[in-house]
Amino acid sequence: MSSLFSTWTATRAAGLARLDAFAPHAGRAYASRRNHAVEAPTVSGLSPYIRRRMVTEREVLTRVLARHDEASAEKFIDEVFWRAHFKGRLEGQPEIWIRYRAALAQGRAALERDPALARRHADAVAGRTGIDAFDAWVTELAASGYLHNHARMWFASIWSHTLRLPWALGAAFMHARLLDGDPAANTLSWRWVVGLHTPGKTYLARADNIERYTEGRFRPRGLASDAPPLEEPPFAQPWTTPALDLAPPDGPLLLLVTEEDLTPKSLLPPGVAVAAVHVADAVEIDGQPRSGLVQDFARQALNDVVARARLAFPDAPVDRGPLDVEMLAQAALAAGVRTSSPRTRPSDRPGIDWTRWRPSWPCAA
Repeated sequence: MSSLFSTWTATRAAGLARLDAFAPHAGRAYASRRNHAVEAPTVSGLSPYIRRRMVTEREVLTRVLARHDEASAEKFIDEVFWRAHFKGRLEGQPEIWIRYRAALAQGRAALERDPALARRHADAVAGRTGIDAFDAWVTELAASGYLHNHARMWFASIWSHTLRLPWALGAAFMHARLLDGDPAANTLSWRWVVGLHTPGKTYLARADNIERYTEGRFRPRGLASDAPPLEEPPFAQPWTTPALDLAPPDGPLLLLVTEEDLTPKSLLPPGVAVAAVHVADAVEIDGQPRSGLVQDFARQALNDVVARARLAFPDAPVDRGPLDVEMLAQAALAAGVRTSSPRTRPSDRPGIDWTRWRPSWPCAA
């Protein structure tokens, strides 16, 4: 089967076009078909754009709610809020990332000392486990940079519970290959599958469920019949919402644009004087290179934001280069900048009561 989405154009214009094409289907049609991982797209394909804020959460929900009432669009709205929720969760509890990095190092060390584990891992990443669905998803992920959200759940469960591979190695494998790979959503999703995010609650892939939602394409044999949860010590600090300084800056600023937010103008208060713009090259965040597809998408997205920044800030020089503190300091000094960009909220939320939404999985909506 070909990927649900075989072509991607890494521009804001392409993301908005995809949003406009999907918005009419974001209501009851999405709710009834979103779990079906089949040839015809049942999801939006917006996640690579939302992940980098090439298309903002406000734009997505505003356009969806212009066509549907909240009740009919609730399932789609859930998914948008899941992504923002997980980003806030990781920001408010950064020890999650520290533990992920530690688990990743432990998993790599385990491969070095356990030849049987290393063979299972090599078979998994090569898509030769003999589990037809899993092997097909490995191929699809490599070819397209995308997996349906339900396939991601099944994949993580089979990796962790059937193949008995270290979960963090699977999280890293998937993050490196997903065009929408997000450190927060990806890491916390995998933690949820193995029982760490919601302590004691795991996700178990079942053959009949896979057969139902792939509409007969797969009914894999030999899947695990149980999913015992992993355990970890409690976090030293509870999850908190970081304090935000939303005061406008005093004087002109140097605007630093990273892959985390490629519509930066949407977060700036009115009247802010931008003296210069620096677009930072993409960086690796967990010690392994991302796939060629992901790197190409990131490069195109950063090229696009350079062009848009030159139009948005015509009086400010726009440059592109590495994320280097000394270089940024020199650029700020040269531009006469004496203040930094204001801290702003991670997502520009529309007028919807956040507390009403209780999403179930941080999927690729």
